[in-house]
Amino acid sequence: MHISSGRWTYGLVLALTTSLLWGILPIKLKEVLQVMDPITVTWYRLAVAGSLLLAYLAASRRLPRFSVLGGRGCWLLALAIGGLTANYVLYLVGLNLLSPGTTQLVIQVAPILLLISSVWVFRERFTLGQGLGLTVMLLGFGLFFNQRLGELLTSLSVYTAGVLTVLAAAFVWTFYGLAQKQLLTVWSSVQVMMVIYLACALLLTPWAQPLQVLQLNPVQGWLLLACCLNTLVAYGAFAEALAHWEASRVSATLALTPLVTFGSVALAASWWPEHVQSEQVNWIAYGGALLVALGSALTALGPSLLASLKARRLRRRQVLCESSVQ
Repeated sequence: MHISSGRWTYGLVLALTTSLLWGILPIKLKEVLQVMDPITVTWYRLAVAGSLLLAYLAASRRLPRFSVLGGRGCWLLALAIGGLTANYVLYLVGLNLLSPGTTQLVIQVAPILLLISSVWVFRERFTLGQGLGLTVMLLGFGLFFNQRLGELLTSLSVYTAGVLTVLAAAFVWTFYGLAQKQLLTVWSSVQVMMVIYLACALLLTPWAQPLQVLQLNPVQGWLLLACCLNTLVAYGAFAEALAHWEASRVSATLALTPLVTFGSVALAASWWPEHVQSEQVNWIAYGGALLVALGSALTALGPSLLASLKARRLRRRQVLCESSVQ
């Protein structure tokens, strides 16, 4: 069973880095998807990131040894590869149908599913505070979709299909997150990501069309490169954060991601209106997005808040006992 190193400050910085990079990623991907299909974009992101990690590990003579995995490790690796591949493709298919903000808000279900799964797999506690957080999050989703709730529940429109596709991406990402955390017991985070990236790229190769890159204009070409580097840094930071911090704390920090996306879309729409469109939602929906982020954070931090309250009560009792003895 994987145990975090306890370097929570380092883990917090890494999780914040992941949140920021994931927050701005949909804006760049949306522009690239105007020319390239989701599978080819995913193939480029994984192949470039994996190749850079391979070069780094080869130069530092730290290439992973597969002999240490064993049978269970191989199954975990296969689960991580399948989960991440499906997540990447489904996420981009959903992003093609939705706005960046909506896509990033719906994918917020992923860290919550990781948290709930961690309660079962890693025996982390699920408290009343976490239940309250989930309730707040569900309320936030209801408010966010207030303008299109009837459409979501009564018809299979393009919008509904996009939401369902992103939810499927969140579901399969959970398997990747759990498997990756266990793989950190035998490999470093960099080794894990290098193998997963290259294996995912190899898996997608029969369906990828690399020559589509020639159809990109210079701006889109730079954005594709930025997406590839984003993949390398963001997931590397996420993997390393899991090595130093509990999965629940990392999940709480990732709750900021949709807020980063909404803020980034607003800025980009004001700076480059010809490329980025502002979110077509009302203020109730913006309030719902805030509640989703708040609920996600409360759900992830529930055990810590409870432990903190118990520790304070214990200290007060000790002080009262000491004062009464004196």
